[in-house]
Amino acid sequence: MNIASRSLMAALAVAGLAFIGTPAFAAGGVEHPPAQKWTFSGPFGTYDRAQLQRGFKVYKEVCAACHSLEKIAFRNLSQAGGPSFTDGQVKTLAAEYKVKDGPNESGDMFERPGRPSDRFPSPFANPEAAKAANNGAVPPDFSVIAKARTYERGFPMWAIDIVTQYQEQGVDYITGILTGYEEAPKGVTVEPGLNYNKYFPGNKIAMANPLVALFDDAGKASDPGFYTDGTPVTREQVARDVSAFLMWAAEPKLEERKQIGAKVMLWLILLAGMLYILKKRIWSRLDGAH
Repeated sequence: MNIASRSLMAALAVAGLAFIGTPAFAAGGVEHPPAQKWTFSGPFGTYDRAQLQRGFKVYKEVCAACHSLEKIAFRNLSQAGGPSFTDGQVKTLAAEYKVKDGPNESGDMFERPGRPSDRFPSPFANPEAAKAANNGAVPPDFSVIAKARTYERGFPMWAIDIVTQYQEQGVDYITGILTGYEEAPKGVTVEPGLNYNKYFPGNKIAMANPLVALFDDAGKASDPGFYTDGTPVTREQVARDVSAFLMWAAEPKLEERKQIGAKVMLWLILLAGMLYILKKRIWSRLDGAH
């Protein structure tokens, strides 16, 4: 057996071991969050405007107390491809926030009502204040959290994802975390200050269930009218809505990008057809010359 054959056999053996070992790792590891169906999935997906508005409400009333959104400006909420709030709504919303500005003529910094051009201010004055309020940890900024968080799907799913263009691991992960809080199984010890979550790596997460304020012990909505559009208030619905909003925050130009991609693909198809016809015409003349 030559060197090339040995190298090929070794590569196949390694691939086989990896394939055999994958199910065992998945079975012994953390449970993967279930894949969700999203309106923005696929090459032609778009955001659900009503869902983005509901998701922003959840972020504002549940998440904003700890997590910043520093890369998003208030006016982004009214721009094309986003939640489609009106300019008046955005102006009113921005004015609810206090933004640090300055210096003034005296050289002092001061606070003023927010403007649509301002970015969402941080809930904490500085990282040290954030640590002091959160047991020594700084809550992550949520601007790109939907793209920064993911999980390994393993073979053959990663290969299938290339074909199906599945890119929603981040929002699936966020939805899973928000719905994965439960009592620890028997024999599992959860240290003080930690919470059991079946979808979090290691199953122990420092963040308490952020949705607990919206639901009673039986899992029913504390305020059934939380959504003004009549959408049922369930844990799964709330988790999906805020996850969709965070996806938009991470990719506010997603719809524009997909539209450009579709136009480029159409142009390439037309170009390929024209080049094929041109090639046939050129070679038909050469064949006739012989």
